[in-house]
Amino acid sequence: MNEKVLETLEYNKIKGQLADFLTTDRGHEIVQKLRPSSDHREVAKRLQETEDGANIVRLKGEIPIPKLTEISPYMKRLRIENAALSGTELSHITKLLRAVKTVSDFFDDFQDEAVDLSVVSQTVQRLTLMPEITSRMIRSIDDDGSILDDASPQLRRIRQTISRAQSDIRTRMGKYLKGSDAKYLTEPIITMREDRFVLPIRADYKQHFGGIVHDQSASGQTLYVEPSNVVEMNNQLRRDQLAQRTEERRVLAELTDLLRPYRQELLMNMNLMGQLDFVNAKAKYAHQIGAVLPEISSKNSVNLRQARHPLIDRNKVVANDIQFGDQYTTIIITGPNTGGKTITIKTVGLLQLMGQSGLFITANEESRIGVFDDIFADIGDDQSIEANLSTFSSHMDNIVSILKSMTPKSLILLDELGAGTDPKEGAALAMAIIDAIHQTGCDLIATTHYPELKAYAYNRPGIINASMEFDVDTLRPTYRFLLGIPGQSNALNIASRLGLSPKIINQARSFTDTDNQDINHMIDELTAQTKRAHDEADKLNQQLAESTKLHADLQSKFDQYQVQKDRLLEQAREQANQVVEKAKKRADQIIEDLHRKQQLVGQTPVKENELIDAKGALNQLEVAPALKKNKVLRKEKAKHNFHPGDEVLVKSYGQQGTLIRRSKNGTWEVQLGILKMQIDESDLEKAAPEKQPKQQFQTHVSRTRSSGMSPTLDLRGHRYEEAMYELDRYIDAALLAGYPSVTIIHGKGTGALRKGVTEYLKRNSRVKSFGYSAPNAGGDGSTVVKF
Repeated sequence: MNEKVLETLEYNKIKGQLADFLTTDRGHEIVQKLRPSSDHREVAKRLQETEDGANIVRLKGEIPIPKLTEISPYMKRLRIENAALSGTELSHITKLLRAVKTVSDFFDDFQDEAVDLSVVSQTVQRLTLMPEITSRMIRSIDDDGSILDDASPQLRRIRQTISRAQSDIRTRMGKYLKGSDAKYLTEPIITMREDRFVLPIRADYKQHFGGIVHDQSASGQTLYVEPSNVVEMNNQLRRDQLAQRTEERRVLAELTDLLRPYRQELLMNMNLMGQLDFVNAKAKYAHQIGAVLPEISSKNSVNLRQARHPLIDRNKVVANDIQFGDQYTTIIITGPNTGGKTITIKTVGLLQLMGQSGLFITANEESRIGVFDDIFADIGDDQSIEANLSTFSSHMDNIVSILKSMTPKSLILLDELGAGTDPKEGAALAMAIIDAIHQTGCDLIATTHYPELKAYAYNRPGIINASMEFDVDTLRPTYRFLLGIPGQSNALNIASRLGLSPKIINQARSFTDTDNQDINHMIDELTAQTKRAHDEADKLNQQLAESTKLHADLQSKFDQYQVQKDRLLEQAREQANQVVEKAKKRADQIIEDLHRKQQLVGQTPVKENELIDAKGALNQLEVAPALKKNKVLRKEKAKHNFHPGDEVLVKSYGQQGTLIRRSKNGTWEVQLGILKMQIDESDLEKAAPEKQPKQQFQTHVSRTRSSGMSPTLDLRGHRYEEAMYELDRYIDAALLAGYPSVTIIHGKGTGALRKGVTEYLKRNSRVKSFGYSAPNAGGDGSTVVKF
């Protein structure tokens, strides 16, 4: 990419804004060297890298990269044998090692996110982790370059000795600050001179203290004296401080030798951290300016949707749709000056440079860029006094250079083509230059104010007219790009609205030829039609945005409803489980009470009404009120319309009966076999038709039409506890139904069920006798019970 176009389109200003988001010296170096690429794969990779960074910024804020100083000079010094790095230099390397570990941990956590970082992840994988060296460096060197106590045991001991010595010296010298000797001091303080503790003593009392004079004040009135009783202590302190420096130099040399074999790894880590810093900067910069990822066209078919210049305030700049490279490769923008033509072509060129550099562009989603091998631009007044070139000559010099360098895959931007000379000759020259460029097949956007070029572009294949909209009512440009409509001069209209005499205006119109007036009239109509189309499109876009927002709101409410519904269902299930658990416990208590009554020796048998009440209480647990009223668990509420004589099912007993009469308290008198009972209406249900008899038991029991239950109970396939429970329920129901005998099918198998049935029947006082069935009726696989 030629350097001139980078300067003309202010590409370096984009890089300057991008650099504000960097934290590493290597990142700044990468941005400084950044140039647009003309390789399609390289551009795609760069943009994918920026998209990875945008996803990271969106999900995690940014990659945690601290401020890192360039370490390349230090690595060069490591090549010199016995050369030791300073504490500051080692601290910069330590920051790099710590940052590598932090970034590695960051991306380990990022793997949980449902986003694939196709390019950045490859960069992270190339980082070299050095955990032992990192730990040693962090333990030894502080961020400011000072050596920490943990750098070596010897250094820690020496520093502890120094600290104690300093404390002892201050304690001994502190006596001079409070006693009778304090009057000989100019100030009651202990200070330092030549790394030794001294007292500020009045000059005329120096003999009183003795010791060593290290300094005096400018006036000579104060002497800084080291008392004789601390001289040896200061000497020892000095020896300890020298030992400390020696140990610190040894530690620095040891740490330097530790890093020496890893020069290449450290340099690579620095480079990779700079690259990740660059990714961070690209993503944050894109977020700041509202840029998006562009698509890439392999055929250089450019379609910029609502493109805006990135260096102009996004709240002030006018966005435009610009497309070329497909049906037409040349756009000629005509019309008066100050209408926004130059900004339009600069926007196209700068967005192309940004996209080919791997930066997001300031346009709407689904915008498309090309990959040009070079971009040429001749924009602005390049008059050169030093070269004695006029504006026209300077422009021609640039265009000649462009014509020599362009290829079919180039993009050319020419502003005010042919300006600066005779209008007739300038227009003719402009058309010839456009022809020459267009024939090569490269893409061209040119601006001009020559009316001759409007007709030129009208009937040329692959060339299209365009203009910038101008509001005649307000006498101001709107900066809206109008593709397919040539521009027109509004000089006469503007002069008329500014109050110029109608006579002069009409005289001026008479001087313009009829063809030009017809063209201007046609342009007026096209402009009006286009404006209406744009206004309608804006209105439709607004309606679409409102509809989209409404749809999003409705979807959000529906999602909330679904979540709430699922939560209520879960609560209902939990409540149901609690009720069932409570019912099971109550059932076990009832069964245990019945068994206890039956097993009492010497007691009278359980009365019929006690058995019926217990059985009713047991069955009633199956239809607990909490479950019955739960709207979630019941699909529909049963509707009752009872009349005397109706056949009903008493749900708590599991028996069918006949309604006799309704009592005043809301209960019904029901005939159950030979018994008449008062039953609550909520415990009644109309009996199902005989062809579909309602089953009460979950076992293999089929009811007969007359009694509502089978005289046979099949326990095969049941677990032992479940079988005993079903047997107990079945015997009670058979007794209530008035059966003289029943048959229990338990199978042969291991004999466990058969033994359990036998033991139960022995305990039941209502059983008269029992025995195995006849050989031809099942033999010892079933038991016949008589009551």
